[in-house]
Amino acid sequence: MPSHRVKLAAAAASDVGLVRRANEDSALAEWPIYLVADGMGGYEAGDRASAAVVEAFRAHVVGRPLATVVEVREALAAASAGVAKVAAGTARGAGSTVAGVALVDDEGAPAWLVFNVGDSRVYRHHGTELEQLTVDHSLGQELVDSGSMRPDELATFDRRNVITRAIGAPDSTADSWLLPVVNGERLLICSDGLTGEVSDEGIRAILTMSGRPESAAAALVQRARQAGGRDNITVVVIDVIAGGSDEHADATTGVPRRSPAGAQPDVDDETTIPVRRKS
Repeated sequence: MPSHRVKLAAAAASDVGLVRRANEDSALAEWPIYLVADGMGGYEAGDRASAAVVEAFRAHVVGRPLATVVEVREALAAASAGVAKVAAGTARGAGSTVAGVALVDDEGAPAWLVFNVGDSRVYRHHGTELEQLTVDHSLGQELVDSGSMRPDELATFDRRNVITRAIGAPDSTADSWLLPVVNGERLLICSDGLTGEVSDEGIRAILTMSGRPESAAAALVQRARQAGGRDNITVVVIDVIAGGSDEHADATTGVPRRSPAGAQPDVDDETTIPVRRKS
């Protein structure tokens, strides 16, 4: 399988924050898969749950020239099994969010398979613009999507972070999208320890002004700590150096949006992951 000679630079950073007793986040940044998992289940299980997610993806995807939708599907199934095993040995149970990107082939061109379960997020930064690519699986977001709550009310909604999907939960369905790989773009994957403390504008500014991915990742973690650090903070930053498209228009038409109610996404055959293709 060709790698399309895509050249990336990536870095991960994680911090326990200023309040939590343990770091329940885990990250993976190994070609061709990059992800963040945010464990749930307390200090006795959350870290093991997120680690199980990372190990599942490492076993099924890491080391391939490119990933495939089938491999990501298999990794998600293995992650669910791994988290279930962790949960079985605890009184409180366990779960984990996951958000990430996998480098795949899409009809002869390099593409990102963007996926998430829960409220960890993937962002795309290009030039000075920032787009959130994933949609949170949370009670607050669902109320906004249904029209029951205005977007500006979400920040003060006391149950906004209640998760409606997670690895290890009854509903662990992943949402995913295919986007073209574009030279010069920067992707950010993060746990809600970042987005709960730093606004999208603050994230955009840091990604715009920071140099290498290592610097950007460190700056994002530091900003979240300065803002309170009430949760674990984990980020992965990926820069596309070469091998992608040079057409900015390709990317702007590829930013995923949730399908309207009742609409059917363009789903790849033989996968349980609904993969929405670019317009």
